Amino acid sequence: MKKVFARPESLKLTPFHYCPGCGHSIIHRLVSEVIDELGIRERTVGVPPAGCAVLAYNYFDVDMAEAPHGRAAAVATGIKRVRPDLVAFSYQGDGDIAAIGTAETIHAANRGERITAIFVNNAVYGMTGGQMAPTTISGQVTTTTPLGRAPLRDGYPLDLSEMLGIAAGSVYIERTSVSSPKWINKTKKAIRKAFMVQLEDRGFSLVEILSPCPTNWKMTPVQSIRWVEETMMTIFPPKVIKDVA
Repeated sequence: MKKVFARPESLKLTPFHYCPGCGHSIIHRLVSEVIDELGIRERTVGVPPAGCAVLAYNYFDVDMAEAPHGRAAAVATGIKRVRPDLVAFSYQGDGDIAAIGTAETIHAANRGERITAIFVNNAVYGMTGGQMAPTTISGQVTTTTPLGRAPLRDGYPLDLSEMLGIAAGSVYIERTSVSSPKWINKTKKAIRKAFMVQLEDRGFSLVEILSPCPTNWKMTPVQSIRWVEETMMTIFPPKVIKDVA
């Protein structure tokens, strides 16, 4: 019998700890599939910082280097500059890359560092209890905005990917989702392209992925998927933000 579907070699045979309906496990698989298909497993280094993905080293079967909160771009930059033959990628949530890690990420993009960032946006601080994040949508209820995010008090949702698009050294920036099979397929293509930008030594690449967080949104998995497509996508529309040919 022909095998048409199997676990990627770059993904360990380890049960995920993520909540039911979370998008991290899907994204882990997509990244692993791309690494396998590009044949770069033996020279790939992943860099997860704090957040829900802090235990990513339990799942990716590649070399991993843990980073302090928000510093994944800096750690990945150091790895890539010392060993330019390696493929370095960061794996970061919005509470990391768009908050404490904003400076490192913007400057890495502006310098054109040859690294790839996987940016998982679920609009809250997932690991620590669902507090408001920079990407929390106006009116969204979180544990620190029980009446909803108020722009005059809390500021507006931060569109980091658009900011990175104007950085001189960024080459490829795309926003996608894992809310449906159609979007999952598009996300895999975006991840593959982002890695190819690094393999071609062209500059900084990033894929932002809109991902459901049923636990902290106080929704069922089905409701959270609908919320991604009906609410998040109106504020963070999936699109290619920058693609330098």
